[in-house]
Amino acid sequence: MSGSESRAHEKSPYALKPWLKHYDFWIPERINYPRQSVYQILNLSASLFADRPATVFLGAKLTYGQIKAQADRLAAALSRLGIARGDRVGIMVPNCPQYIISFYAVVRLGAIVTNVNPAYTPREVEMVAKDSGMRAMITLDSLAGTVLSIQGGSEIEHVITTGLKDYSSEQEPPSTVAAGTLSFSEMIASVTSPELPHVVIDAEEDVAVLQYTGGTTGLPKAAMLTHSNLFAAAIQCAMWGDYVSRRGEERFLMVIPYFHIYALVTGVLYGVWMGAMQIIVPKYEVNQMLAIIKEHEPTYFPAVPTLFISLLNHPEAKNQGLDRIRRFNSGSAPLPLEVIEQFEQLSGAMLYEGYGMTESSALAHTTATLGKRKPGSIGLPVPDTECKIVDLESGEREVPPGEEGELVMRGPQVMKGYWRNEEETSKALRDGWLYTGDVARMDEDGYFYIVQRKKDMIIVSGFNVYPNEVENVIFMHPGVKEAAVIGVADAYRGEAVKAFIVLKEGVGATEKELFEFCSARLARYKVPSRIEFAISLPKSSVGKVLRRELREMEEARRSRS
Repeated sequence: MSGSESRAHEKSPYALKPWLKHYDFWIPERINYPRQSVYQILNLSASLFADRPATVFLGAKLTYGQIKAQADRLAAALSRLGIARGDRVGIMVPNCPQYIISFYAVVRLGAIVTNVNPAYTPREVEMVAKDSGMRAMITLDSLAGTVLSIQGGSEIEHVITTGLKDYSSEQEPPSTVAAGTLSFSEMIASVTSPELPHVVIDAEEDVAVLQYTGGTTGLPKAAMLTHSNLFAAAIQCAMWGDYVSRRGEERFLMVIPYFHIYALVTGVLYGVWMGAMQIIVPKYEVNQMLAIIKEHEPTYFPAVPTLFISLLNHPEAKNQGLDRIRRFNSGSAPLPLEVIEQFEQLSGAMLYEGYGMTESSALAHTTATLGKRKPGSIGLPVPDTECKIVDLESGEREVPPGEEGELVMRGPQVMKGYWRNEEETSKALRDGWLYTGDVARMDEDGYFYIVQRKKDMIIVSGFNVYPNEVENVIFMHPGVKEAAVIGVADAYRGEAVKAFIVLKEGVGATEKELFEFCSARLARYKVPSRIEFAISLPKSSVGKVLRRELREMEEARRSRS
């Protein structure tokens, strides 16, 4: 190669970002992102699709015009209570139309949505309330007691309650309003002509959402996601799926919870931007899910590995209309290769696999539609997202393709920082790069592969063992339904590999059989030396297996022995 050719090669974007040459033909390398409040997502869709159904929930539908009208009225009612720009407002409800209405009402005022898992205990709710300093909480009537019990020790001034049946087709009396709370429905009804305050929002600086990380690797931290972060993530989703999706015609099946960043972006933001009808499911149950799929024929189904595994193991799944869904997307946790292959055979559709974090607004990488297919890869970085792999020791040296290290990234969707936590912010954000804590590698084509969370890595006699690799092998056994691998203390090796396994119903497998199965497919030091059969595995609200809880359980056993 001549000197001029070498310089030209160095300047080529493919030299620095090899993934660009594998982008689908409709995906741009760069996007000019909106610099306005995310409220504009609803505002625009309501003007384009006013009469189109926005939600279907427990037999009842709301149009985009109705969602916007209710969000505006709720915003006006919240403003009357004194809620203003910068105030934190908690939303603690399962999937229901009230979540979407509440979200857009809060951001319309420039206030900050603070998501709270409705499964939290009073102690956990109190921790989030105190840390965020929220002034109001919107929750279910059945959860009012939890919020009221911690209200005195927090800054919460107003508790607003709603009932799931308030937005259903069932002719039920209004939900009961507990003493000391305000009625969500009555607040909206009290506003006949919403007079909304003029709010100036700096989209790049003003926080729209405080999203707590879930605490799977330690104490929860709140990622500060700005209006620009979230709007960028919605537009990145829209551009990536542009050629295979049609605005105003899609039907999204939303069972992953809106209070989690994955569903917040794919449903509340991207779904609304698309003018999609969201088929809202408050709680996952496989038989109910299959009935909903058959009835409503969704076109897009974002979910997590455990949901795909449960559908795959259901004897009637192939007859319930899965073949009519155009796109499946798996996120939040790695998906075993065996599951990808079997599910695609079952549905006949492509199962996209993506990667993102709370700190990156749920989005960083995903699978191309027509690009080179590499199952097991998390795919390619989305537009305007720079990624590289750095050494695990210093985090400063970029390693060559094929070598493992820590994945770092930067892009318009990356958080502003952690709420009131400069120490953790300085660890995660360095010179504009987000340090993910994930061990990964990039191949010559710019496809990325997650090897493991740094903190999940097991060291056996000085050798690194990544639980995902062991779990993928265990999943290949026909009798295994679910599996999780952790490291446990071992006097000789330092750590040993332990597997927790849930077997399929009616299929038997012995400990000896599984040992032999793994030994034939893994290096000796990677083979689980201990196996425990379980009825179920602990999971987060989105179905992610919580290795942390398994480790804590092992620690408790060890301390008692």
